[in-house]
Parts: sequence; structure tokens; C-alpha cells
Amino acid sequence: MTKKKLIIAIIAVIALFIISSEICYTTYENEYSVVKQFGKIVATNDTAGLRTKIPFAQTVSYVPKARQIYDLPASEVITSDKKTMLVDAYVLWNVTDAKAYTQTLNASTYTAQGRIDVIVYNAIKTTISSMSQEDLIASRDSKMTIETTISELEDIEINDIASSETDEEGNIIENGKSDSDSEVIVISDLLLKCIGSQCDQYGIKITDVKIKVLDLPDENKDAVYTRMITERNNIASAYKAQGESEAQIIRNTTDAEVSVMLSKAQATADATVAEGEAEYMKILSEVYNEEDKADFYLYSLQLDALKKSVTNGNTTIFLDESNPVAEIFQGNFQ
Repeated sequence: MTKKKLIIAIIAVIALFIISSEICYTTYENEYSVVKQFGKIVATNDTAGLRTKIPFAQTVSYVPKARQIYDLPASEVITSDKKTMLVDAYVLWNVTDAKAYTQTLNASTYTAQGRIDVIVYNAIKTTISSMSQEDLIASRDSKMTIETTISELEDIEINDIASSETDEEGNIIENGKSDSDSEVIVISDLLLKCIGSQCDQYGIKITDVKIKVLDLPDENKDAVYTRMITERNNIASAYKAQGESEAQIIRNTTDAEVSVMLSKAQATADATVAEGEAEYMKILSEVYNEEDKADFYLYSLQLDALKKSVTNGNTTIFLDESNPVAEIFQGNFQ
């Protein structure tokens, strides 16, 4: 092969590659392909595969299918009781209609995030404005749920409003529930209801809205925390005072019961002692019912008394001459 033929072959290969790249294009699983002809969309593809297009007349752009996350800037909203709250949230979204997405947003993620920002902020503002600050603070560390009624939900601007009926009492019925029924709704679900189908015109869908931070503005935190601490201290003081009152009642009742029990026990003891003494005197009277025995008993008592008196070196006693003990010392005792 001559040098000239080699150059021609190389040029032919390059030309064939350029033409094939202009004719064929590939769509992957995680993307949409959008075909434009002179700036007008003529075809969109959402399935993977190799396709052809008119070379030089048609161009292909690609739009991601994957779910995307957008972190919204933190913003302040007003609650139903006119209090300011700081909300920081993020959104999960994806493209559902590549044609509408390209026509309305020029397939720009930045432009799409701008639309999402406005729509979600309005939904957050509308939803939180129907709730009090106390309810929001109470639910901040829990599952972020609120209890509401059907009539309260009607105050929130929801795009996909269903037809409503009234019952016999005139209450509005929606989806088989009257406004007297209440239900627990997760805030993220309520936000999605409020967003509704607003994003459909842009060919995108918001699949979830999550609130990361729901807190007070920095300038209000100290005042609110101080008030909360004071309220809880007051509650604690009330509980403590109530406990002290109940404890005092228990102590007084117990003391009264103990006094009654002691009185009854003392009365029983006194009665038992009296009965014992009476029995003792009865036994003595039976034992010493004769004069000789009685004299001997009295003599024994006198000896015991004399024994007790001569203690601690005391050896002097004074006795009457007629005392039986004195008679012993005088040798007159018979």
C-alpha cells in the first residue's frame, strides 16, 4: 500500500467515525435523551438503547433520571400565634417528563432548584402558619406529627382538592370523614399535600420533604428558654409543695395511729399489772391467812428492810423497843 492510499484510508476512517457519531447516539438506564431539530424537540427517550438521528440537523441532550437532593436555605416562618420559627429542610426530587423539563427549565438543575425553592417555601409557610409555636416546639424532638381535623386541612391551600359533601348535620365530609373526625398527619405528608401538582408543569416531581431543623431564631431562644425554665421550676415547686403536704398528712395520720396504739397498749399493760397484783395479793392472803404466818411474813419484810438500810458502810439503825428485830438484839425474842 502506497503512502497516498494509506492517507486516504485514514481520512476515510475518520470521516466514517464522524458520520457515525452524528448518526448514532446511546441512551443509558439512568438518563433521558432529548432529540432536538433546529431547536425544537422532536423526540424523547426514557429507555436504554442505541438510536439514530439525522446528522448535523438534529442534536441530542441528556437529562438525569436519578433522584436528586436539594438542600433549601434556612428561612423564617410565622406560626398561627404570630411567633417566628426557623426552618431548615431538604427536598428529594426527580425528573418525570424530560420534554417539559427541557421546555420550561431548559434542562437546568439550577433553574429547577429555584422553582422548587419557591414552591416548597410557600408550602412550609402555609403549613406552619396553621400551627402554634407550642405545638411545633413540642414536636421538634419527636416524629414531627400533628393532630388536626378535616376542617383545619381545608384552610391549607392544596392543589388536588377532592369533591366534598355534607352530612345530615351540615358537617363537611371529605374522603368519608366529617370535620369532627381527627387524624394524625406527618408534617412531611402535609407538605406534599400542600405542594400537590405544582411541579408537574416543569416535568419534575417532589417525592419527599424533610425538615432538618425546626427551631427558634437565635434572638428569641434565650427569652423562650428562660420562660420554659421558669415554668418548669414553678411546676416542680408545685409538685414539691403537694408532695410535702401529702407527706405531712401521712406523718400526722401515722403519729395519731401510733398514739392510739400506744394508749391501747399502755391500758392493756396497766390492766395486766393490776390483775397480777390482785392475784399476788390474793395468793398472799391465802398463804398468810393465819396470825403466826402473818407475823412471820411481817418479820421477813422487816429483815429485808433492815438489810437494805445497812449499806455503804452505814451500820447504825434506830428501832423501837417493841420491834421484833430489836427484841432479837435485846435477847427478848421468843
